[in-house]
Amino acid sequence: MAEVINMPRLSDTMEEGTVAKWLKKVGDKIEEGDILAEIETDKATMEFESFHEGTLLHIGIQEGDGAPVDSLLAIIGEEGEDISGLLSGDSATSTESEETKKEEAEAPSESDDATSESTAGTSEVPEGVEIIKMPRLSDTMEEGTVASWLKQVGDEVEEGDILAEIETDKATMEFESFYSGTLLYIGIKEGESSPVDAVLAIIGPKGTDVESILSGASSGGAKAPAAKTEKKAEAKDEEKSTPASAPVAASDGKRIFVSPLAKKIADEKGIDLSTVTGSGDHGRIVKKDIENYQPTQKAAASAPAQTAAPAEKAQSMTFAAPIGEESSEEVKNSQMRKVIAKRLGESKFSAPHYYLTIEVDMDNAKASREQINSLPDTKVSFNDMVVKACAMALRKHPQVNTSWNGDSTRYNHHISVGVAVAVEDGLVVPVLKFTDQMGLTQIGASVRDLAGKARNKKLTPAEMEGSTFTVSNLGMFGILEFTSIINQPNSAILSVGAIVEKPVVKNGQIVVGNTMTVTLACDHRTVDGATGAQFMQTLRAFLENPVTMLA
Repeated sequence: MAEVINMPRLSDTMEEGTVAKWLKKVGDKIEEGDILAEIETDKATMEFESFHEGTLLHIGIQEGDGAPVDSLLAIIGEEGEDISGLLSGDSATSTESEETKKEEAEAPSESDDATSESTAGTSEVPEGVEIIKMPRLSDTMEEGTVASWLKQVGDEVEEGDILAEIETDKATMEFESFYSGTLLYIGIKEGESSPVDAVLAIIGPKGTDVESILSGASSGGAKAPAAKTEKKAEAKDEEKSTPASAPVAASDGKRIFVSPLAKKIADEKGIDLSTVTGSGDHGRIVKKDIENYQPTQKAAASAPAQTAAPAEKAQSMTFAAPIGEESSEEVKNSQMRKVIAKRLGESKFSAPHYYLTIEVDMDNAKASREQINSLPDTKVSFNDMVVKACAMALRKHPQVNTSWNGDSTRYNHHISVGVAVAVEDGLVVPVLKFTDQMGLTQIGASVRDLAGKARNKKLTPAEMEGSTFTVSNLGMFGILEFTSIINQPNSAILSVGAIVEKPVVKNGQIVVGNTMTVTLACDHRTVDGATGAQFMQTLRAFLENPVTMLA
């Protein structure tokens, strides 16, 4: 299915871009990650890479031409695919846009008044002051969360300095400043989320009146982003605080305002929030307050008293009924958690899943792994062996290496296995490109590198896209058998359980053996039951005879 590529927003103030140079031409094969073009923004000329694979079918903006953000830039799809519908749709959109402009030009004077009001609002921004918006850091990003601020209000900022770490739906990425000046205002606090284009910060000369800029931006109509004036909101009505700073009840009944990130760190460190002094607006506790927290003598002295009192009370109550107070809390979902929920829900409810389970004799695999790991500078895990076996089995059963596209089925001639990695906020799937061409040691080194990046939130979008099959392993947690939800647009995912030592029958005799249970979840639209069963037979043959994977 053809993919429409629109002119991206490559900077926070970019409204249109100019194609400085095309690095691909119509008819060229495009791989995910290839540089399509060099695009000139209002700040710099930047390389724009493709997030899709296929053939470049159409170029919508020629070299040297400019176009607004979200205009049709290119179309990528299968060679010979009919894209006339997409092109006619784009033409219709263009016609509507021209008609809209014409109508706006002929509109009554009320619109002129609105325009003049908007101009007046934006004209209130003094020279040298820059309003920085929440950037779109990935092609699917709709909102972002500020994981941490690396600059504080009042700090001097140089062009190229890292302002903040922003969590998108795919990764946590550093966001650098395109301006120099003083950080005058922070619009989105640590742990809070906002849509793309919301006011993130304001940079300008020291001493600039920020309040007038914010009021000017709010009266500037749709042109200016909606600023999150948390300080005003709390001053007007403290009880209408945002979910990101929802109050937590202290032991004395007083409310404590704390950011989700600070609360999370406090829970991990076992810190009582009622003993922490907040440095944020209206005493709100933020991340740095927890990191700099030092227990006071009062808090330390009160601990024995608090523990002693219930003990004395318990002695005087022989058959007292349990007493307590019901409590709960609302924890804001991270961007990663939202995307996981959305995509897995779409997969489970759109793809008809069925499951195939087999038990694999792992005696030979254990012996082979010991021999391989006895070599200098070599380390191979059982999961690496499973990934390699899957890649080789996919080569023999191409029907499993497919994607359902509605009117067609895409047969992937390359094999790229995604490996599910558990991280703090959920699950990510880094991808081993061209896995069938990799040796066991290469797979092992790549998996360790990508898993490390995943846990440090340093994976790039390109390292998480393009899988044709997925492996999920919970064996290290002692899970014997489980089923997984297919990672779209794959047609199958393999669930790997723990290796268990137990009695087995070999040559008519009961002996001690090592077995592992694996379950294949298949999309019945693309993979029939017999095809899935044959794939599992091939997979078992490779795992039970690892020498065949070394050829």
